[in-house]
Amino acid sequence: MARPGRPRMPKAPLPASVEAFLDMLIAERGAALNTRHAYERDLADVCAFLKKRSRDIDTATTDELKAYLEELAGRENAKSKGGGKTAVRTIARRISALRQFYGYLVSEGKRSDDPTSTIESPKQTRTLPKILSEDEVTLLITTAQKQGGPESVRLVALLEILYATGLRVSELVGLPLTSIGPESRYLTVEGKGGRERMAPLSEPAQKAMKAYLDVRGKFLLTDRADTQGKWLFPSRTSESGHLTRQRFAQLLKELSRLAGIDPERVSPHVLRHAFATHLLKHGADLRSVQKMLGHADIATTQIYTQVVGDQVKETAEKHPLAKDGTGTV
Repeated sequence: MARPGRPRMPKAPLPASVEAFLDMLIAERGAALNTRHAYERDLADVCAFLKKRSRDIDTATTDELKAYLEELAGRENAKSKGGGKTAVRTIARRISALRQFYGYLVSEGKRSDDPTSTIESPKQTRTLPKILSEDEVTLLITTAQKQGGPESVRLVALLEILYATGLRVSELVGLPLTSIGPESRYLTVEGKGGRERMAPLSEPAQKAMKAYLDVRGKFLLTDRADTQGKWLFPSRTSESGHLTRQRFAQLLKELSRLAGIDPERVSPHVLRHAFATHLLKHGADLRSVQKMLGHADIATTQIYTQVVGDQVKETAEKHPLAKDGTGTV
């Protein structure tokens, strides 16, 4: 982050091949804008390393990429005082970005070889998701209700919708007003890769939504109606016109302090985890939870069965809807 009073340093231009790859992610694969930004940051870091050695990413060799990964490991280890899981995840993600980039170059005939083909990703141990108990989620909601005013009504709606649907935070804050179904019974959500799904709303979420819609106008500015008006959760200050992920996370931290819950344990993603684990705990099946979360692969959803215990895991995995056509999960 730039220091106060200093202008931001301009970004170094990326090679045309990288820009073309990033454009392809959105145009052909339907990747989200946040995904594009993540790949851009990863590949920009590789480009900066190679540029210092008078090399470029288009023609980089396997040895040069291994040298970059060694340097990256050193940086990550120093940053996290020994590295650990964070360093491993960063390196694995960077290798994945490089593999996809060079796979694209090969498919486009811009390279005949893939320099990442002999580079192995570090082994990762899956971290169990952090969750809140049902009582803690209830405490957050009741604490928000006690604050009063439009801000409180909006926060309650955000919490109830997130806990009822398990939406990703980017999906939640970026909901258009048109996503609301009849009588606020469900939301139509566009997830990763442009995949659309319906998210049913619980009765408390429906009530919170209706209460919020009565005060939604308080968050609109008449001179920005063109950029704000289409969003379910408009913002007077954000460039996008809607509430940002960062602001919602900040509101959650402030709320957790008021509720007497450690702010380090609370985030929008933790509430998404709570939604999934609490559903499984009460007998929901993996396939249904997968669809509600918008996971492309059920293996991603299965991590939650490790949180809720062996008995619930067995129930979730034996449910007929949790099996594919071959009878396996």
